[in-house]
Amino acid sequence: MDDTPHEAWARICRRLRAELGEDVFTSWFGRLELDRLAEPIAYLSVPTKFLKSWIQSHYTDRLAAVVGTEFSGIKQIVVDVRSSSRPGGTRSVRASDYLRAVPLDGMQGSQEGAVSRPSDPRAEAYASDAHKQGTPHAHESKDVESLGGSPLDKRLNFNNFLVGRSNQLAHAAAQRVGTASAGEPLLYNPLYIHASVGLGKTHLLQAIAHAASDVKRRVIYLTAEKFMYGFVSALKAQTAIAFKEKLRAIDVLVIDDVQFLQGKSIQQEFCHTLNSLIDARRQIVIAADRPPSELESLDERVRSRLAGGLCVEMGPLDEALRIKILEARITAARQIHPNFTVPPAVVSYVASVIETNGRDLDGAINRLLAHTSLTGAVLTVETAETAIRDLVRTREPKRVKIEDIQKLVATHFNVSKADILSSRRTANVVRPRQIAMYLAKVLTLRSLPEIGRRFGGRDHTTVLHAVRKIEALSSSDGNLHEEIELLKRMLLD
Repeated sequence: MDDTPHEAWARICRRLRAELGEDVFTSWFGRLELDRLAEPIAYLSVPTKFLKSWIQSHYTDRLAAVVGTEFSGIKQIVVDVRSSSRPGGTRSVRASDYLRAVPLDGMQGSQEGAVSRPSDPRAEAYASDAHKQGTPHAHESKDVESLGGSPLDKRLNFNNFLVGRSNQLAHAAAQRVGTASAGEPLLYNPLYIHASVGLGKTHLLQAIAHAASDVKRRVIYLTAEKFMYGFVSALKAQTAIAFKEKLRAIDVLVIDDVQFLQGKSIQQEFCHTLNSLIDARRQIVIAADRPPSELESLDERVRSRLAGGLCVEMGPLDEALRIKILEARITAARQIHPNFTVPPAVVSYVASVIETNGRDLDGAINRLLAHTSLTGAVLTVETAETAIRDLVRTREPKRVKIEDIQKLVATHFNVSKADILSSRRTANVVRPRQIAMYLAKVLTLRSLPEIGRRFGGRDHTTVLHAVRKIEALSSSDGNLHEEIELLKRMLLD
């Protein structure tokens, strides 16, 4: 091969970045270096044992396959931890060098495009940052070790939480938990609240933290990222035991966005913490964007423990609640802009066309305020329609569940759901199974490995084969194409 090892490594980095996405590539491969080649082995290195362990556990096969395509004589890779000082004159090829040198426009990595892609790159980035040598976040580690928790917003309390049919139960349960005094029986433990983005989960959790603090209970509010960063930092600083003891000494533990919790050791510690606090009759409050049964990335023991308490869903905002939210935002805006006036007809129009979440309603008020303050024009339904057009076009699609896909496909093709999940290879089962996998890929945000697990523990390559098979057949078979489009409409309506 005429290419130098540097050029071949550059292609390997570009391919990994395209397949895994920029966030995952930067988190786990940005400091991976090619040290030397000694056929049939390629010797790579990373700066920490944590990165070495993670790459070996999750990416060895994938990495070996990609390296083997560029270096024909390489059949195996070895990842070592490099020392902080190298022999004089040596310079390995770092993967991150090619992030700067070779921009890949339009290749940011879709949610199912990655092979063996972990569930959430943001959580991985935190874990990776915590293990980088010479990390500049020493003050953050001290804050976490002292259990300062994530910052609370004073505005997010029960007094200004707007209640409607969709969140009434969640609000009542949260208020009961937050205002309970020390020594009262724990009615709902753990309390698990789930909802889509922008529906008020974080507001309720912070309101619980404020209320619990007001009645002199020891409370800590953490995002899943903060919990992971604190645990990883404690491991690095060899203060893990103290970290665990301090965490288990509190009265109320509030954790937000638990769907981002990643890593086997972190999940094990989280499960131990749950068990310890529940056994000690301490209150736990958890929030996520889906029910416990759908947190495929979490260990089964964690999901079971979370489902054992009170699980409450906050549904989509009904129109009456959307109007209440808009009116509250308008009142708040008038404190700064006294002349800001929104006619009732405009409020009703905005509430009727923006059905997504509270953040989009905030965005609508900001656009209306900008329109009136910058142009001086009077707000009408017509001008409001122009001002919020982008928000109306970006309505959140219905969230489709893999279980719904499996049930519908099974019914449509007159087979059972058990058949689809089984290992049967008969034609009347294989095709519906492939169609169900294809629909799960295009209608959900689940990764290929997650879809494979939900279809009887199959490998991600099986799912990828099914997706490509149905795509090819659908493009050449008009009847199959119409059948799949019908299934999509039935699932999305």
